[in-house]
Amino acid sequence: MSLINPYAATPLEADRKPAADWRSWWPLGLLFGAMYFVQGIAEPTEGLIAQPVIALLQSWQQTPGQITAFAALLAIPWSLKPLYGLLTDFVPLAGYRRKSYLVLFSALAAVTLGGLSVVALPAGSRGLLLALLLVPTVSVAFCDVVIDALMVERGQQLGITGKLQAIQWGSMYAATLLAGSLGGRLSQHGLAASGYLICAVLLGLTLIVAMFAVREPRDRTRRAEWRQGGRELWLAGRGRGMAVIAGFLFLWSFNPFSNAVLQLYATGPLQLGRDFYGDMVSLSAAGSIAACVTYGLFCRRLSRLALVHAAIVLGIASNLSYLFLADRTSAVWISVLSGFFYMTATLIQFDLAAQLCPARVAGTAFALLMALSNLSTLVSTSMGGTWFEAGQTAAAARGAFEALIFTGAAFTAGCWLLVPLLRRAFSSAPPAPATS
Repeated sequence: MSLINPYAATPLEADRKPAADWRSWWPLGLLFGAMYFVQGIAEPTEGLIAQPVIALLQSWQQTPGQITAFAALLAIPWSLKPLYGLLTDFVPLAGYRRKSYLVLFSALAAVTLGGLSVVALPAGSRGLLLALLLVPTVSVAFCDVVIDALMVERGQQLGITGKLQAIQWGSMYAATLLAGSLGGRLSQHGLAASGYLICAVLLGLTLIVAMFAVREPRDRTRRAEWRQGGRELWLAGRGRGMAVIAGFLFLWSFNPFSNAVLQLYATGPLQLGRDFYGDMVSLSAAGSIAACVTYGLFCRRLSRLALVHAAIVLGIASNLSYLFLADRTSAVWISVLSGFFYMTATLIQFDLAAQLCPARVAGTAFALLMALSNLSTLVSTSMGGTWFEAGQTAAAARGAFEALIFTGAAFTAGCWLLVPLLRRAFSSAPPAPATS
């Protein structure tokens, strides 16, 4: 499996091509799917160890505001993705732009989490825990940028960005389905160290895959070609389409109703139990997998503008569905539906973003858009935890919970203010790849 020539197709040229036959791209889908599966397990902010870490902080008598602040700080590396993109696009490591970085950061994350699995931290050492978890978070985020760059390069050439996104995210949520229930049980029994070890082993497997399955020619780019890549990045940044998509992603992702707040509410006032909350995460992942399959099959049957409206409606529905959360029965169907709504909307945004990125600087351009989305999530998560804690002291926990739901839905609805700008951007762009 050799990587494509990064100069072979621009996003606009790729848009004119019909989607490729599945036999020409399934090895890519298998590779990307495997790497995203491991990312879904090993990523510290949302993966297997996310629930045990929150439970550990609770056992250290941390308040909801302190816990969500910890989660926000731990997520900072995901907002630095443009830096990783610049490195993988313009600074080859050991002669490779992609492969060497995958090997290096997979190894770094595996070693750090392996060390955490055998070293017991002193009770209350919140700062030390944060510092140690930042290493695998940076590593997984960097690997994510490299994988996305490969996806954009290859996906644009074959006209299958939507399908590859669906495979990647479907694989990630397959991992979340497993990690949700297992993470809930690990947190219930205080077994965070076991979670660290599992993640370390899987990252070791990613290291092997990166070494032997990712085939990349040595980078022989000349200085003039680097300048051309820089010009492409500059023009893309100045373009209306990229700017509007960036604003859309930031506004849609600004949601103070975070998973941390949901976990605190479900395991606190509702008394659903940490193990059952893990099952809720898995059920949400199951809905997300269904969304990935559906989107992969039908992503080219709707216009870009129709997809944008769908992303907004589904984002609002994903939030508002939690207004009906009251017991275990309601938690089951809400988790599945919300996961389906949320993932479908997310895939729409990421697919449109991937279509607009210049292939030559795919790592930086796509990472910049994703970083804006992650930054919005980071800020809103921290604010949401503070608001939830303040709301609990001033009113009932249910009132604070519902206020965050409505606030998140309101920000998502604000995306409609950008639709006229998106319509003009889409009207001047070539049509999306034909349905296969």
